[in-house]
Amino acid sequence: MTLRSIRASHLIILLAAMAFLSSCGSRRSTVYKESRGAKAAEAMANVKSKELYRFITDWSGVRYRLGGLDKSGIDCSGFALLLNKEIYGLKLPRRSKDQADVIKEKNVSQLKEGDLIFFSFGGNGIDHVGVYLNHGFFVHASTTRGVIVDDLSLPAYQRVLVKAGPVKD
Repeated sequence: MTLRSIRASHLIILLAAMAFLSSCGSRRSTVYKESRGAKAAEAMANVKSKELYRFITDWSGVRYRLGGLDKSGIDCSGFALLLNKEIYGLKLPRRSKDQADVIKEKNVSQLKEGDLIFFSFGGNGIDHVGVYLNHGFFVHASTTRGVIVDDLSLPAYQRVLVKAGPVKD
């Protein structure tokens, strides 16, 4: 078994375990959370770029740390910066609000793998960034869960979504 397949297996097991362990409460809630975890695993399985897949697998679970840029802790803009540098050879500004200035904005329904997604949780402009994968899923450094694949259709994200698109040429 190769290191890549071992990491892929670990990621799928991790996502399935997270869905199972977080499924307390009613049956309806359990079915929803299990299917969300399965959909996140499916989104990872459908990543076209093997380099992107490896990068996400390698960083999955790394804890959030404001200003962080390494495996001891990373913030959302640092994660987007490193991902774009290592996978796409693109240079991004350090802060998410500055990163938002260098994209070509497009409708969320037209997003492609690698496009950036920006949010405003604080209400005073852009303060969070993620990277779109496929089927409505994106990867980001969550302040509470670290680097994770998440569902963009969740109301918590839909309410605060500001803009999205690829980095300008």
